[in-house]
Amino acid sequence: MDPNTTGPEEYGHDGARDTPRQRPPRDPMTPDFGQPVPALARTVELVSGDFLLTVNPVDGSEIEVRPPADTSGHARPVKYAVAERVARAAATRPPVPPGPVQRQPALLERQDERERLVRLLARGRSVRLTGPAGSGRSALLDVVADDCSDLAPDGVVRLSGSRRTASDVLYDLFAAVHRAPLYRPGQDELLQYVHEIGAVVVLDDLEFGGSALDELLDATPECAFLLSATPDVPTPSADSHVEEVFLGGLDRAGGVELLEQAVGRDLSEEEANWAGDLWFESEGLPLRFMQAGALLRQRDRQRADESAVDELGVFEDVPVDAPFDAGGGRDVPLPSLAEAAAAAPLLASRLSVPARETLKFAVALGGEVPHQTHLPALVDDTYADAALAELVACALVSPVGSRYRLAAGVLTQLEAAGYATGAREYALRAAQHYTWWAGHPSVTPERVAAEADAVLAALTAVMPDTTPSDDDEENPAVRLARQAAPAFAAGLQWGAWERALRAGAEAARLVGEVGEQAYFHHELGILALCGGQLDRARAELEASIGLRGALADKRGTVAGRRALALVADRSGATPPGGRTAAGEEVPDARHEESASPPGGVPAGFGAPVPIGDTATLVTHRAAAQPDGGSGAGTGTGGVQGVVKGTRRNLVAAGAGAALAALLGTVVTLGMTSNNDPSTPPENVRVGPSASQGADDDSIGADKAGGDDSGDVSSTTKPPTPTGPGRDGTYGTSDDPTPSSTSRSPLDGPTRTKGPKPTKSPSKSPTSKPSTSVTGSPSPSSSAPTPTEPTTPSTTGSAGSPALSSAPAASSSSAGAPSGGTDPRTPSGTGPVI
Repeated sequence: MDPNTTGPEEYGHDGARDTPRQRPPRDPMTPDFGQPVPALARTVELVSGDFLLTVNPVDGSEIEVRPPADTSGHARPVKYAVAERVARAAATRPPVPPGPVQRQPALLERQDERERLVRLLARGRSVRLTGPAGSGRSALLDVVADDCSDLAPDGVVRLSGSRRTASDVLYDLFAAVHRAPLYRPGQDELLQYVHEIGAVVVLDDLEFGGSALDELLDATPECAFLLSATPDVPTPSADSHVEEVFLGGLDRAGGVELLEQAVGRDLSEEEANWAGDLWFESEGLPLRFMQAGALLRQRDRQRADESAVDELGVFEDVPVDAPFDAGGGRDVPLPSLAEAAAAAPLLASRLSVPARETLKFAVALGGEVPHQTHLPALVDDTYADAALAELVACALVSPVGSRYRLAAGVLTQLEAAGYATGAREYALRAAQHYTWWAGHPSVTPERVAAEADAVLAALTAVMPDTTPSDDDEENPAVRLARQAAPAFAAGLQWGAWERALRAGAEAARLVGEVGEQAYFHHELGILALCGGQLDRARAELEASIGLRGALADKRGTVAGRRALALVADRSGATPPGGRTAAGEEVPDARHEESASPPGGVPAGFGAPVPIGDTATLVTHRAAAQPDGGSGAGTGTGGVQGVVKGTRRNLVAAGAGAALAALLGTVVTLGMTSNNDPSTPPENVRVGPSASQGADDDSIGADKAGGDDSGDVSSTTKPPTPTGPGRDGTYGTSDDPTPSSTSRSPLDGPTRTKGPKPTKSPSKSPTSKPSTSVTGSPSPSSSAPTPTEPTTPSTTGSAGSPALSSAPAASSSSAGAPSGGTDPRTPSGTGPVI
């Protein structure tokens, strides 16, 4: 979808889709006063598993199924060559601060741990190096990584586990080994790629363990992991077979030696005693000795010539490596033990102004230090990038992946010293800067993704101040999330993408910006769809479509419906809410539970409705039988029927066991009947049953014995009585009826005769005399036993017997035989002509 091309029905551009937009002529005398050309929206097309995703920062990303022939132009991932892998490994290291190269102290008292780690990794074992913050774990990992450079075919891969999940680490490992621009494999494809990687993976600052770590190790069987974590991180499971190596502090001699390397000279006796007290208080953590060395260097500069200090200005702009004359100057006392144990405030007070401003930004961002290229714009100083060198020299910051964070304990110390004052203003300035920077056309998504932690920290810092405002200015949190989220998506940092979207959706909800809220929900739905979370994707997309429908946002609504249609296609269901992806309403399947109307009976399964009849579809749910069974022939306990109006009134269906017996009788008669003309349909035993009509596909009622005649073909003659009965007279009601089959033993003994009433208990439904035959039922039989497959007497009204009416042609041809009344009708009644 091109965000700069309007459709024919949008914004009044009817029929102008193919007409190029004309720019007003520019006056040659005033070339700078013309309207600026709007910047094009930066859209990026990338592959995500089986999908082709187009990141559109205007109307929302679009997603479609990836072409099977891979015609999108994205190449399949291939592994980097050795030279490319080395170059990428160097690029992932923290940036070198500007200025003179600083000498790194040597690794002290770690030789045993170093040899053990290399030995375990050479045997293909995974190791976890556990130690407190500031114990020098990262320095030891650097040395071990250099020692293992030739152990694995894919070399050494250095990754950061800070704020990363197991899935994020797998994607980082895939990107570090494979060349795959704008390609993010699906979960199954990702597992296939990482399964073939054979490397020594150095994972620093691990933040997960247990089952999550087991999943990471199981997905990469050809890799040996060197993990680094603090003691508060969950330990690996017992089945992971990860070796544990604990890293403690230095002894006293090692601490003094490290302090001398940091200062660059031998310590005096007073300083050596001071270092011994510091070792006891700090438990030998190398970070404390590095900060103490910075304190001694600042003390040495203070002892320098006062004239030089006054000329440069009270230690604000004194370079870190300024020359020091130990023989001149005044005597400066050593810092107290408390100042040496929490050295951050004292160290910061002696730094330059840009360095202290950088520390205030880091405190406002929760410990994240902006990249050195952003410091001149943030601090408003051209040479503010040199402040990073001061912070590194004082050990106030430590490397984390490809960036820097405040060292362990520094954030708490600076907040206690008052550096958190005005943190909201600093966070707002950082958010405004990152908003402008992330949306600039010259900034690539990869650069924004590399600065994701600082951008998200700024977004989190300005969230508490997100409130509706009276002016038309956009909220800074919403603006930052709006600019950074598409860059994170295009830079394949989808963990940061999700965090930015959720923060943006919450900020838009708080300020009441419905349009922005709809955008964030749409993007969250796209992200969930790419991750296979169909239920979440459906919910997010429906929320976005609803919000955009309220704003009459046609382009955004169309994008949301397309994505929702893809969700429905993946889940195999129609989009909920009564509408399809194109917006058509989906009729709901409704069940209407009501008693059968007078004159109506259930039609047989699959019985078509005759042409010309008025039919109403109903659903009758049969009650459970006393023996726990359900209606025969139904899977849900219900029977669907057609209530017919003018041609034929069908007998109303009974409930419970009666309905089950009726259907069972239908099946029995259908299986035992044959089409022999010598056995007419009347030759059945007593009890009504459902059968097919003679002239159509409807269902009629076959009556026998003392009931009225049902559907009888015109070619069928009435049966001849086989005897006069008990009274010795033909034509009476007790004359027996011939049967082509033997009587069931249950027919006779279980039925008793009663007196014949002269009138039906209830009237049958009225119908036209020319089209129906009416009569009264014969209650000569008592209620059937539970074992007899018979039905109760049918009624014409609710709860009363009802009779089936036959067409006039059938009734005339099936009348009573000459010379007497119809032996099938009770005495006193007869067919109505």
